Amino acid sequence: MKDTLGVLLAGGAGERLYPLTRDRAKPAVTFGGIYRIIDITLSNCINSGLRQVYILTQYKALSLNRHIREGWNIVASPLGEFIEILPPMQRVSANWYLGTADAVYQNIYSIGAEQPKYVIILSGDHIYKMNYGRMMQQHQDSGADVTIGTILIPPEETYQFGVLDIDALGRITGFEEKPKDTKTRSPFNPEMVSGSMGVYIFNTDVLIPVLLKDAEDPDSRHDFGHNILPRMVDDYKLYAFNFIDENKKEAQYWRDVGTLDAYYEANMDLVSVSPVFNLYDRDWPMRTHQRQYPPAKFVFNEAGRTGTALDSVISAGCIVSGGMVRNCVFSPDVRVNSYAEVDSSIVFSHVNIGRHCRIRKAIIDRDVHIPEGTVIGYDHEADRQRYFVTDTGITVVTRDYSLFESPVAVDYFTSE
Repeated sequence: MKDTLGVLLAGGAGERLYPLTRDRAKPAVTFGGIYRIIDITLSNCINSGLRQVYILTQYKALSLNRHIREGWNIVASPLGEFIEILPPMQRVSANWYLGTADAVYQNIYSIGAEQPKYVIILSGDHIYKMNYGRMMQQHQDSGADVTIGTILIPPEETYQFGVLDIDALGRITGFEEKPKDTKTRSPFNPEMVSGSMGVYIFNTDVLIPVLLKDAEDPDSRHDFGHNILPRMVDDYKLYAFNFIDENKKEAQYWRDVGTLDAYYEANMDLVSVSPVFNLYDRDWPMRTHQRQYPPAKFVFNEAGRTGTALDSVISAGCIVSGGMVRNCVFSPDVRVNSYAEVDSSIVFSHVNIGRHCRIRKAIIDRDVHIPEGTVIGYDHEADRQRYFVTDTGITVVTRDYSLFESPVAVDYFTSE
C-alpha cells in the first residue's frame, strides 16, 4: 500500500438508522457490543497495511471524533503514518458536502499535500473483511485508471447498488446507479449481478481532474455512483475487483447496516454458535477503543432469581443480577436487575434495566434507565405510544433529547 492514501467517507446523516443517529453519525453507532461501525473499515485498513487515512466527517461527529482520537492513535507518525479526521473546511466551496464526490473534492488540498500516487476511497458504514492490498495489486497489474470493488448480488437487489457491466477481462464497459432492473449479468457468476461495494482505487492524476470537472457542472449530483464513474467508462480504463472475503467462512459476508432491520440482523448473527461474521479471527483482528471496566458478573442463584445469560455477547462491566438474558448483545456497563427478562435485544452502554422488566426484540440506546416493571416488545401498538417501532416490530428506545451527549445532574443547570 505504499504511496496510497485512504479517504474514508464518514459524514452521512444515516437517516434510515434513525433514531440511533439522532445524536451521532452512522459510523459511530455501536456494533457487536464493543465496536463502532467505522472500526470494521479501519481494521481492514490496518490489516491491509494502509497507514495513511483521512476520515471525512460532517454530521453530528462529536462521538465519532472522540472515538477516533481515543482509540485509533495507533500508527507511527514519525514514519509518516496517520489516521486523521478532516471536518468540512469550506476551502473550495461555501457548501457542506453535497455528495460523495464533492466530499473528496472539498478536501483536494489535503490530498494534494500528501502527494499520493493512489487514492483509495472507502465507506465508513459497511461490515465486511477485505484486504485492500489484493485490490491494489490487481489495480497495478492491470494498468487501470480506476478499480471498483464489486460483490455478487441477486438481480432483484440491483435497486440498492451501482451495477457494473464487465467484460471477460474484467474491464468495466458500463455503470448504472441503482437500476430497478437490469439484464446485465456478472462474468464471475452468470446468474448474479456485479454490484459496487463503494470501494474505489483511483490514480491520483486521474482523480483530481475528474473531481475538478465535476465540481464545475451545475447539473451534477456530485456523487461517484451517479455522476463520476458512469462518465468515466468510455474515456478511462476502469476495472472490477471481485470481492475476496477475509472472513474465512463458506458464504461471503458484506453488509450495509444502513437500516434498522439490517443493523439488528447483523448484530443478532453474532450471538449464534457459529456466526457468519467472525469476530474471533486472530489473523484478521478487529480493533476498537475500550474504556476500563471490571469483568462482567452474573449473581444470585436462587429459584426464580438466577443471573443468567444464554447465547449472548456480554461486554465488560455488565452485571446480570438475578435476571435472565437470552440472544442479546450487551455493550459495556449494562445492569439487569432481579426478575427481569431480556430477549433478542441489543443494549448499548450505561443502561439500567429495572426489576421485573420484560423486554423482547428491542434496541436500547445508551444512558437509558428502564423503570421497574416496564414491558417492551410484546404490544407494538402500546410501544408506538412511547418508542420508535419499525414495520418488522423492532422497538428502539432512546433517552430524552438533551443538549449534552451524556446525562447531567439537575443542579448542573443551577447556580447559587
